[in-house]
Amino acid sequence: MKISVCIPMYNEVKIAAATARTLWGAMDALRREHGWDFEIIFADDGSSDGCGDAVRGAAAELDGVRVVGYADNRGKGAAVREAVLASTGDVVVYTDCDLAYGTDVIGEAVLRYGEDVDAVIGSRRLNGEGYAGYTFVRRVVSKAYYAVLRVLLGFRLSDSQCGFKSFRGELARQIFARCETKGFAFDFEILSLAEKKKARIEEMAVTIVNHRESKVHVLRDSVRMLRDLVRIRRRVRRVTFD
Repeated sequence: MKISVCIPMYNEVKIAAATARTLWGAMDALRREHGWDFEIIFADDGSSDGCGDAVRGAAAELDGVRVVGYADNRGKGAAVREAVLASTGDVVVYTDCDLAYGTDVIGEAVLRYGEDVDAVIGSRRLNGEGYAGYTFVRRVVSKAYYAVLRVLLGFRLSDSQCGFKSFRGELARQIFARCETKGFAFDFEILSLAEKKKARIEEMAVTIVNHRESKVHVLRDSVRMLRDLVRIRRRVRRVTFD
């Protein structure tokens, strides 16, 4: 089995090379323990600080690490899509460049795949410590956003915006090929497409272990995400799968 780990990055030069080394070490340990092959794909979202070159420099000593991307900044959703569509793994995982949920979650998620599981996604709401370290404002906004998803859009899962998700490879590439959302609301579109595909989704409790200041602008991005939700719901209804 091959695991593809996808990492979106935008101006992450301070941590990108270290993340590549940390991830490679974790995946190499899983390779030795379980025999899994792997690739690590960083998607450079039009960075201006040279983080792509930093990862390429580290990759010279790390087999299976590569960088994809484009020159203009498009948004996290676009970066994850770029990496996923470049992937070749039987299971595709994506997580943030700061490895907010650590690396142990990767092996834990992959081991959950069986005949009745198509996707394993992280949820902070299943763990009492899932939101530990969040500011009061971020907690309130997160809860309000989830309430909109659940009440107005009928969303059934417990956490759409958790930065750790995994899918069977073919499923990931099929749904990301149909995803058009470039910003932070892309997670909702991906999960909506997966549900339309009748994917069997399992949630896994996760906790943030690496804290840093969020790149989400609470007011501006919340308004944009809410606007995107309405558009996503309408568009997903029209999407078809072969």
